[in-house]
Amino acid sequence: MGRYTKEDIIRMVREGDVSFISMQFTDIFGQPKNVAIPTSQLEKALNNQIAFDGSSIEGFSRIHESDQYLHPDIDTYTIMPWRPHDRRVARMICDVCNPDGTPFSGDLRGALKRVLKRAEDMGYSFNVGPECEFFLFETDEKGRPTTVTGDGAGYFDLGPVDRGVDTRRRICLNLEEMGFEIEASHHECAAGQHEIDFKYADALTAADNIMTFKLTVKTIAQQDGLHATFMPKPIYGIAGSGMHVNMSLFRDGKNVFYDENGDRKLSAEAYCFIAGLLAHIKGITAVANPLINSYKRLVPGYEAPCYLAWSASNRSALVRIPAARGKSTRIELRSPDPSCNPYLTLAVCLAAGLDGIEKRMTPPEEISENIFAMTAAERRANGIENLPASLVEALEDLRNDSLLTETLGEHITTQYMAGKEAECREYGTRVSSWEIDKYLIAY
Repeated sequence: MGRYTKEDIIRMVREGDVSFISMQFTDIFGQPKNVAIPTSQLEKALNNQIAFDGSSIEGFSRIHESDQYLHPDIDTYTIMPWRPHDRRVARMICDVCNPDGTPFSGDLRGALKRVLKRAEDMGYSFNVGPECEFFLFETDEKGRPTTVTGDGAGYFDLGPVDRGVDTRRRICLNLEEMGFEIEASHHECAAGQHEIDFKYADALTAADNIMTFKLTVKTIAQQDGLHATFMPKPIYGIAGSGMHVNMSLFRDGKNVFYDENGDRKLSAEAYCFIAGLLAHIKGITAVANPLINSYKRLVPGYEAPCYLAWSASNRSALVRIPAARGKSTRIELRSPDPSCNPYLTLAVCLAAGLDGIEKRMTPPEEISENIFAMTAAERRANGIENLPASLVEALEDLRNDSLLTETLGEHITTQYMAGKEAECREYGTRVSSWEIDKYLIAY
């Protein structure tokens, strides 16, 4: 049962002095979109009658079938606290539907809901806790972003060395006003890099929260004269930004991954889930690491995982099991980055884990050594494969993984592959600054 009724929304809009509603949704490549309506149109919105041109959104509809409708999830209603406090602005996150009210095959929340339904049919609920990293950069005199951070701080440093501390504090306060439970915030290892951790939630709420988080971070940074970016690797030679995804399955209020008597106090389902992730991770990478730039983060030397292995403690492994047990037992996938579409990323991760459980897959042996310190021969001897080295490789792995393409559905798979392949072709023909520096004088 939801938190709100339509009558609740109408009352809260009236009592909250709300003048506009942002009807938000996400495109296939993870970009937030919205149709803003005055509150005079609220009842129309609550009756699922707000239409938009889907052909104008990349990866949505063709021109001759473009009419689509926004069906608001009224439980996502919240005030946007950074907007004016008189005549306020609220938001609702929406599902995208066809004119007849059926789910649109390219709706991203719908893709995740389909996998969650499969988990529910197996008796599971799926909880997710993301760890989102980002950079804060200074802007120039015209307000354009630079790659100057203005600080020289590292892990957990304080101000005044950490020049972003006040912006990070304001981000946390705004998120709390929107209902987030902030667990921690701190400076990350690279200059200008930050992390804010918020409490885990059911997967659909977690994906909504990631989108809200990114919008809030960018908005508050802009208000402070800074530019926030979730680009995975904005600066050569320093660590990139990840989005570690902590996952757990529950049944009847109990954590399915925990077994007091199991090896490492992990259940058989936990080991099967790990095996499923590893079996499908190469195709997952095309979704969880969706940019050409993503693969410049996934290299040795910067704490980002590059190799297919798991461990109960080793942070060089792709899949890690944090020490907490009981209800907090979870599986951490360390490869995703914050540029990904969270709905699709959580959908393919869950599908892979459930596949491991259904097929009773067995993971390889745990790797407890530092994988980054191993030679290539040592990794081969331990059966450790590499993650895809480029978006081109990852897309081919996705194309060949029928479980993942079926999870995304034909529409999303086709549009996603087409868009990303076009991105790769464009990148291949561009002349980079590295080429100019390397070749212009020498040749």
